[in-house]
Amino acid sequence: MFSKFFINRPAFSAVISIIIVIAGLLCIFNLPIEQYPKVTPTQVIVSGSYPGASAETISTSVVSVIENSINGVEDMIYIQSSSPSSGANFTISVFFSNEANPDMAVVNVNNRVQSVLSQLPSEVQRLGINVQKGTTSVVGLYHIYSNNPNHDKIYIENYALLNIVDELKRIKGIGVELWSLQTYAMRLWLLPDKLSIYNLTPLEVIAKVEEQSSQFAPGKFGAEPISNSLFTYNITTKGLFTSKEEFENIIITSNADGSTLRLKDIAKVELGAQEYLQDNFYNEIPSVPIRITLQPGANMLEAAKNVESAMQELSSKFPDGMQYSNPFRPTEFVEASMKEVLKTFIEAIILVVAVIYLFLGNFRATIIPCVAIPVSIIGTFVGLYIFGFSINLLTLFGLILTIGIVVDDAIIVIENVERIMHSEHLNPKEATIKSMREITSPIIAIVLVLSAVFIPVSFIGGFSGEIYKQFAITIVISVVISGLVALSLTPSLCAMFLKRNENKPIYIISKFNYFFERLTYRFSRVVANVIRRGNLVYFDIFCNHFFLLWFVKADSNLTRSK
Repeated sequence: MFSKFFINRPAFSAVISIIIVIAGLLCIFNLPIEQYPKVTPTQVIVSGSYPGASAETISTSVVSVIENSINGVEDMIYIQSSSPSSGANFTISVFFSNEANPDMAVVNVNNRVQSVLSQLPSEVQRLGINVQKGTTSVVGLYHIYSNNPNHDKIYIENYALLNIVDELKRIKGIGVELWSLQTYAMRLWLLPDKLSIYNLTPLEVIAKVEEQSSQFAPGKFGAEPISNSLFTYNITTKGLFTSKEEFENIIITSNADGSTLRLKDIAKVELGAQEYLQDNFYNEIPSVPIRITLQPGANMLEAAKNVESAMQELSSKFPDGMQYSNPFRPTEFVEASMKEVLKTFIEAIILVVAVIYLFLGNFRATIIPCVAIPVSIIGTFVGLYIFGFSINLLTLFGLILTIGIVVDDAIIVIENVERIMHSEHLNPKEATIKSMREITSPIIAIVLVLSAVFIPVSFIGGFSGEIYKQFAITIVISVVISGLVALSLTPSLCAMFLKRNENKPIYIISKFNYFFERLTYRFSRVVANVIRRGNLVYFDIFCNHFFLLWFVKADSNLTRSK
């Protein structure tokens, strides 16, 4: 018999249980924590910009070229691209199957993009194309705002870009996205009438600006192979322009008589924002939002804690009047769920202790489930780690439901051992061996039946299948572990802790036992009488049924005669 092996070797069953608990605790600290399981496909985002181009131009000259190259990449499901009606920017989202490795997906997509980079417009190549993993799991949304009237929105965004975003990007397991494009930029507002007078086009003006505001490497004086030079001098040039006046004095055209046409003659130059397409507010105050996303496999609670700690440290260096707020905190739901699981677990332990002591009046019997039940619950996290699941709302919900099942397995074993020990006057070890001969098959049947109920749920396809898969498998894992504990650890504890001659219970328990025994006796007599007189009961039911049919038939005949 399977259980007899552990009953004769209690130390072996204890060591196995300790190993399960230690492994479960290690898995708890290594499992990713998130609000919901991963239900959306793996996503890789390809983004870039083409200043001055319309959405149609971007679609035909950039997006279509990249899509044709990416199409057919390994494990890809579909591609989705978008570009605003104003043009300038584009985004290509490549979706992969859930089995795809996110890191390899990024590498494969990036290789496809690099292979067609030379076919893209020079402006797109100069600005570069960004390839990164996409995620829909949000850790938080921070708003940076200021009550100081001297801080405009452009100042706030540039402060966030230089002093906040770079610091947050160093935090492990998160992605940082600045939801604004109002960084400082030199704005050249071309005057159409002046361009028409001087017969110029915007592209010609842009070419002149790029030609004169450039970074050069002019070289050195007196360097090798010149041998008679005593010194070597590095040549430095102005390089990129940084002030409004420097841009205004850019020469667009020059004439033979020495006259020149400068940029300030055909355009208005100012230091402004890169884009003016969107505005963000926090409680009607202009703000700069920073979205924090969770990378695949990261711990949401740990990531949110690290981000909040970093923001508190950075806020101590904010200029006067600048503040931050985090109105969207999804980690609160996860923390509340974990607290509810712990609360339910404690309530279940208390209920088990109360029920066992109330019905058995045995202090030793109450110790056994307090030891056996945590082994089953904590051991479930080992299964979650093996299957690659995370600690989320659905797995925690499954754990809450399985607490009652785990409790039932422990109570069944203890009550049956107590019954045999008192009714047949056997010692605890012999009573436990005989008890397990009787209930081993029912415990295995319970495990198989519950597994047969929940395992088919994990085979549901699509979005619903991904939602219910972790919930169902969590219940199956806990049921299987609780069944193993009920067949190994619980019997060995019963043989060790239970005694045949236990002290009399307290007065309240004695009265309850007396009342319960009388109630059981009366109920047994009623059931026995019903069984003995079963034929009369069946005859009475037959007569009532026959009379009802005769009455309905007579009523229908009377109706037809009328």
